[in-house]
Amino acid sequence: MKSSVLILFLLSIICTASCGHGEEDSFPTFPALPIPETLLLDNLLSFDYYHQRCPQLEQIIHTKLKQWVAKDHTLAASLLRLHFHDCFATGCDASILLNHEGSERRAEASKTLRGFQVIDDIKAEVEKSCPAIVSCTDILTAATRDATVLLGGPYWRVPYGRKDSRISNAKDAEMVPSGRESITTLLELFQSRGLNFIDLVVLSGAHTIGRTSCGAIQHRLYQGLNGTSSMPNPPLDDHYLDFLQRKCRCASGDYVDLDATTPTTFDSQFYANLQKNMGLLSTDQMLYSDPRTSPIVNSLIGTPPLFIHQFSASMVRLANIQVLSGLDEAGEIRTNCNFVNPYNN
Repeated sequence: MKSSVLILFLLSIICTASCGHGEEDSFPTFPALPIPETLLLDNLLSFDYYHQRCPQLEQIIHTKLKQWVAKDHTLAASLLRLHFHDCFATGCDASILLNHEGSERRAEASKTLRGFQVIDDIKAEVEKSCPAIVSCTDILTAATRDATVLLGGPYWRVPYGRKDSRISNAKDAEMVPSGRESITTLLELFQSRGLNFIDLVVLSGAHTIGRTSCGAIQHRLYQGLNGTSSMPNPPLDDHYLDFLQRKCRCASGDYVDLDATTPTTFDSQFYANLQKNMGLLSTDQMLYSDPRTSPIVNSLIGTPPLFIHQFSASMVRLANIQVLSGLDEAGEIRTNCNFVNPYNN
């Protein structure tokens, strides 16, 4: 347990001098979060990939995203979820954006995803300035970073050069965690994608913002994890459980905040909620009770800035899962994020 805390502490030191919060009224220009050079070279990604061919890219993304979030603040959290679903299924390749029969986007597991229209709008604007240059994957990745900043979260530099997949299968959407797995299963899923137990705990912290439907948590409110108990397992605070059962009794279409305490603020309160048995999702609450992850949760509770710093590092790692790079013939630069390019049909 001590080693886990030490690892988290050392990782936080790496970020201390290099991560910051974005300013709401201007595009952030903070120092970069260090990323190993080998990671960028192996994937043929770079920070200056679009500097010559589309220098206005990040400003376009930031401006458009700010307009959308001003109209509907919940879209920021939706973009984080959309990005996670894209990367976790088959790698960060914008396969989640393809809209055809049998695609990930049309899968049952994806039916509550939102934010597609935001990416479409950004892509259309980018195409006006830089036609057939910028991938939908890179746009989704950068938009997710900017959405985090608009929520009050950290800023990090995004390396570019990802290509878009030409393939999307509904069955792959089932590979994304649903919130009902065991910690062992989650750890195995994360490790299979090059992520570790720290990434699991920290990326779960994205639930500091966002919502879920009452229908998605019925099992959490009325039965245990194995379906045999009448009480939630893992446990829920009695008062919180009473509130949730009253709110969700008649309207499964209603939504509940994932963070019951500070639902619109990007902070580490999510972890403090777990300490009080107020983890809405079973997988979230088990982070606090499992001995493999609880030391990290306790560190994030005791030192809140650690979450902000480590979230940047974990998001960079997430965005580099199985990317299609410049030499990969399986990818392309879509001109419309919803469809593969016509000449590849």
